[in-house]
Amino acid sequence: MKIANREALIGVGLVVFHFIWWFAFAYGLGSKDISEYTYIIGLPAWFFYSCVVGFIVIAVLVTIVVKKFFVVISFDDEEKETE
Repeated sequence: MKIANREALIGVGLVVFHFIWWFAFAYGLGSKDISEYTYIIGLPAWFFYSCVVGFIVIAVLVTIVVKKFFVVISFDDEEKETE
């Protein structure tokens, strides 16, 4: 149960980080007047950084976290004990 709680907290931390990332770029850069927007690859900069780059950053972070910090737990022993 300790492992599950630790992994759940790591997941919540990643979600909070993603929300802060998205919110900071979406409302930080997106709160300007439309005429002041800058564009990257045809997308407003706020959208590009919050959604496109944010997705890539979170995908990489989740991959790293799963490979480094999550462990495989075998449930075979529990199934044999309950039978």
